[in-house]
Amino acid sequence: MMGRTLSLLAAALLLCSCATAEKATKPAPTRHDALLASADPVLAANKRLVYDFWREVYEAGHLERSEKYLTDAYLQHNPNVPSGRAGFVDFFAKFKKPKPIENSVETPLIAITAEGNLVILSYPKEYPDPKEPSKTYVTTWFDMFRIENGKIAEHWDSALKK
Repeated sequence: MMGRTLSLLAAALLLCSCATAEKATKPAPTRHDALLASADPVLAANKRLVYDFWREVYEAGHLERSEKYLTDAYLQHNPNVPSGRAGFVDFFAKFKKPKPIENSVETPLIAITAEGNLVILSYPKEYPDPKEPSKTYVTTWFDMFRIENGKIAEHWDSALKK
């Protein structure tokens, strides 16, 4: 399982790093319905679960919907966010306020990759250039989720401790 997880993660990161290396700017929006498609109905459902969680809870701030998407024992591997659904809600309630839910994710997704019970969202993020503070650069970020019994049970990203 761990070998497959690492292989999937490495492939997604390679795909994203190549896209980032070729373009120093944010890519054109991708049709999300194409990213959500899969011949495997389980993978399609897992992609949709993560996509709707991102759209409704994370982006629109409807934390009251987290029970629909996150297991109670949700494991968080971002060092800045506590584990547990309650920990997630408490953390994001400090700065996420509910707003209208959009029909599609606002994040400019590059890919939604699914394998087994894992789903990875890949998207560009812009940061200030530490060598030239008046400039920015674009890199690719990822969020990976593990699905268990139709809910998100675990999350990883590349966040550093703040």
